[in-house]
Amino acid sequence: MPDHSSFSKNRHGRFRQSDILRHLFETVVERCLVQGLVGAEGFAVDASLIAADANKQRSVSGAEWSAQEAKENAGRSVQEYLAVLDDAAFGAASPVTPKFVSPSDPAAQWTGAHKGHAFFAYATNYLIDTDHGVILDVEATRAIRQAEVGASRTMIDRTENRFGLKPGYLVADSAYGSADNLAWLVKEKEIAPHIPVFDKSNRTDGTFSRADFNWDGEGDRYICPAGKELVQFRRTYATPRSGITSEGTRLYRPARRTATLANSNVSATNSPPCLC
Repeated sequence: MPDHSSFSKNRHGRFRQSDILRHLFETVVERCLVQGLVGAEGFAVDASLIAADANKQRSVSGAEWSAQEAKENAGRSVQEYLAVLDDAAFGAASPVTPKFVSPSDPAAQWTGAHKGHAFFAYATNYLIDTDHGVILDVEATRAIRQAEVGASRTMIDRTENRFGLKPGYLVADSAYGSADNLAWLVKEKEIAPHIPVFDKSNRTDGTFSRADFNWDGEGDRYICPAGKELVQFRRTYATPRSGITSEGTRLYRPARRTATLANSNVSATNSPPCLC
């Protein structure tokens, strides 16, 4: 068996400008298809964390790192990251500024997904046929949920275009259960998702949780803890910053509405806002 470093050196050296590794991978998948090892009835998708060769002691905070400054005297890995900075799998995966960035490998994501010590990592995403567990496609991304969801779409599309395979259903964990992704699977790809819904009913941002609302069967409506009806649509009103119209008429901004939880000592100024 070749040492893992042999694969790494060849991938970054003699095969760097070639798609030979992708060709080799897809050739194996084609042979599995010929042997009937791929049923294509259902697929599964998941991601594994791969630790990056990045030192935490040499990292900087995300707010301090600048892509423009990194271009000067940048090494190979940094140049490759800057080249795909707008790619959804890497730089544009999330608008959130990472906590730490490795100047030598900025595409590596600082993550604590293993519930232990945080570390820099990448995600290897797999698309698997559930019939015999054959891996049909693989995609590397940053170790962040948004990038992993995007990789699942890339692999589904690529497998359909390359082999003409489209599953009847897709199995995944709740990380792939956002409303946007489920809608894409059902409406655009006509694939049945066997995925737990990404549940945000329990709120931690100061607004009411779903369980706080009561159902009024007779009125066919929901009532919020403040006793107001939950409406489907709301109009918003914008007031000029100066509060004066061009005709000199003063405008008065509506008072901010807040709600107070029943049987609570929370005051009206810091109680959860009523969005009814």
